[in-house]
Amino acid sequence: MLERREDQAAGLRRLFRRAPPQVVALYACGRHRSHNAVLVAHRIAGHAERVLILDEAEGEAGLATALQQAPGPDLLQLLDGRTTLADVLQPAPGLMGRVSAVAAALTLPLLDDARRACLVEALRILHRHASFVLVHADSETAAEPSPFVGAAPCRLLVAEASASGATEAYRTIKALAAAGAGSVHVAVCRARSRDDAARFFSSLDALVRRHVGLPLVWVGEAERDDLVAALARPDTAASTHAAGVAFMRRIEAMSRINRPLSA
Repeated sequence: MLERREDQAAGLRRLFRRAPPQVVALYACGRHRSHNAVLVAHRIAGHAERVLILDEAEGEAGLATALQQAPGPDLLQLLDGRTTLADVLQPAPGLMGRVSAVAAALTLPLLDDARRACLVEALRILHRHASFVLVHADSETAAEPSPFVGAAPCRLLVAEASASGATEAYRTIKALAAAGAGSVHVAVCRARSRDDAARFFSSLDALVRRHVGLPLVWVGEAERDDLVAALARPDTAASTHAAGVAFMRRIEAMSRINRPLSA
């Protein structure tokens, strides 16, 4: 079955890459959070990165509308024998594309071994053609991360420089801390200036340190700074060459741990 699915993805296979992609769990906050997430995806792609979005946010929280796409088939539908990787991957201008993974993220731990292996292999194929994978998640679910988010070596929060952005950012960071995150990388968007963005981050950082105790890592201003370079700093887990390999290993390990008793 897996060989047949790879044959169906022959067009994608021409883009084969040996190096594993960087994998980052992405949360966005503010009045325009879906557009803020897409902004960051395009900013990363602008540095010659092939960006794949694994979108596990549901409904209006997802990125289909912001990317002017139909919702599209879910990654889980590969298991029906009729849906192909070419169907699941929705191309987007400037990006490698978006894959809806709402159902896959919820169902992965519950699948039997054969179906779980099929989804994991599909992810492997997709990762071969990406240099950067953004696992886009809904900030409302930050306290209960999916296997995909849990396996990502880095969490990037895009905080809109607004009152609602600050409130949502603090709430999301608090939830991530409760879920066991060791740190959160923060990019600020829609600020009036670079200084305004830096002040917004400093205020958020002080609040989080005082009440949550979770370290925040400044990535920069989304519209002007090189986010790829910031995420590639030595103090960032996503900078290691092995991060993409580690992501797949964690997915496999977590799905084995959480498999149903009847498996």
